[in-house]
Amino acid sequence: MVTYDVNTETEAGRRRLRMVAKACEAFGQRVQNSVFECSLSETNLERLRTRLLKIIDLECDSLRIYRLKGRREDVVEVYGRDLYRPPSDPLII
Repeated sequence: MVTYDVNTETEAGRRRLRMVAKACEAFGQRVQNSVFECSLSETNLERLRTRLLKIIDLECDSLRIYRLKGRREDVVEVYGRDLYRPPSDPLII
């Protein structure tokens, strides 16, 4: 699980926010505004982490990566609307 809080008081911050979201979208699924669920190999986790650390400003932004062990059904409780779709589901556009 990847969460972030990017300071958007400046245009540069708003740009970083867009870049962080695009990077996360390439590796996972948005489940809330700044929260992504990702099912990653160690290699892809390192790729995502490296990419995000190049984008964020460590002085004013925050990035959290949570490693959840086990199946999603065992570690995540969802109440209300759940837009998550397993990566193995077919994608119909």
